[in-house]
Amino acid sequence: MGFLEDRDLSSVPSIAEFYKGKTIFISGGSGFMGKVLVEKLLYSCPDLDRIYLLLRNKKGVKSEDRLAQLLSSLCFDRLRRERPSFASKVFVIAGDVLEVGLGLSEEDRTLLVNRVNIVFHVAASVRFDDPLEYAVRMNLRGTKEMVELAADMRNLCSFIHVSTSYSNTNRDPIEEILYPPHADWRDTLEVCEKTDPHILKVLTPKYLGELPNTYTFSKQLAENVVAEYAGKLPVVIIRPSIVISSVEEPVPGWIENFNGPAGLLVACGKGIMRSLYTDPDLIADYMPVDISIKSFIVASWLRGTKELSPSDDVPIYNCCAGKLNNITMGEMVTIGKQIYPSIPLNDMLWHVGGDLTTSKTVHYIKVILLHLLPAILVDTLLWAMGRKPLLVKIQRRIYIANLALMYYITKQWTFDNKNLVLLRSKIKEVDRKSFYYEIENVDKYEYFVNSVKGGKKYLLKEKDEDLPRAKIHYQRMLILDTMVQILFHGYVFWWFLHLSFVQNFISYLFSNV
Repeated sequence: MGFLEDRDLSSVPSIAEFYKGKTIFISGGSGFMGKVLVEKLLYSCPDLDRIYLLLRNKKGVKSEDRLAQLLSSLCFDRLRRERPSFASKVFVIAGDVLEVGLGLSEEDRTLLVNRVNIVFHVAASVRFDDPLEYAVRMNLRGTKEMVELAADMRNLCSFIHVSTSYSNTNRDPIEEILYPPHADWRDTLEVCEKTDPHILKVLTPKYLGELPNTYTFSKQLAENVVAEYAGKLPVVIIRPSIVISSVEEPVPGWIENFNGPAGLLVACGKGIMRSLYTDPDLIADYMPVDISIKSFIVASWLRGTKELSPSDDVPIYNCCAGKLNNITMGEMVTIGKQIYPSIPLNDMLWHVGGDLTTSKTVHYIKVILLHLLPAILVDTLLWAMGRKPLLVKIQRRIYIANLALMYYITKQWTFDNKNLVLLRSKIKEVDRKSFYYEIENVDKYEYFVNSVKGGKKYLLKEKDEDLPRAKIHYQRMLILDTMVQILFHGYVFWWFLHLSFVQNFISYLFSNV
């Protein structure tokens, strides 16, 4: 990382100036991080030439139509208000990361090779339970295809590969260095292409070794693909941790998926999740999406303003909170319970509640008593009323999601992010307002208030005018929950008093008074 510490940046252009006239190619532009990246580039680097987005035809929708759908997202409302012609700078490239050669036509490949200056490779499958063959095709071979395309680009300034902080979960601490691969990536590609899917499924746990799932395994190998181009291409590896809703941009609380705490807060807020198997003192490493995206753009600027040398290492940044701003699982649940009385979700099925436990036995008992049995009861009532049962299906999804997350919410890692902190120190004064990022001064309570509001608006599509009705329903659920608890504990007490040995003991006490 010598070029980061030792460089004199006094004559280097500002970030906005660096991006002026540049052509950018982005994979994964239709995803959560991809949209925010596109929006931020267009908003804070308005003089860039154009952005090409790699989009595939999906579910019968052509890539051109998907681009129109993408740009209609609420994520771009700020641009619609302030720069209404922003869409004229965004173009679609029909292709697919899953395909050999990215599925590009010869014409499009030639276009990219001749015009592109900056590449952001964001596309990935982030599912933990993908079959090994699919995860390898998407995350490993897709990276290989992207880097090989970049190697042909005539005017490439920087190539940003987005990995994950959890690509080396068998280690602690996790530093900003390249770790040895867990397998030979070329052999892995061959194995996945030639092995019978059923046999591969059986052998997958053995093949993964110390890594917990196909996601982390394939992303770890992909880093080593990129690293082979050290000194040949201006490559950078950035490892975000769990990316969550925004602090400020494009709006406070912007969110587009139920990953991480968003899903937990929504499930708790709806009253359908009453138990989670995790340590309340476990520190969860979350990164707001806008802070992550700023670091992407700054890293590209710093790499792109340095002439490539054969001796250059690959800069690696752990894009994570680290020790800058910690929050425990217990704190997050407590904050959620504090927020919901003033910002309840619509149509709660039960009052906000539940807790965390470090006992698997206790957790599974609660899942049966507080998740499954109430879901069966509600679905039975819905069926009797002629409506479609849904709660058992939802609880099944929550259970499966918790199983996938269990590895991550029961283990603690220490992430080193010295390079990420040093990177922001290189930002010029003129760029600080638009691109300086910090997480240590983010107020946790205010942040999660905005996260809940964002979840209501962007995930659940709830309207502000429905809030008074939601508050009334919240109070009803609170009263109902209190009554049920009084009745339940009262019954337990009554049952206890009527046990024969208790009655004999009471009789003995009174007989000796």
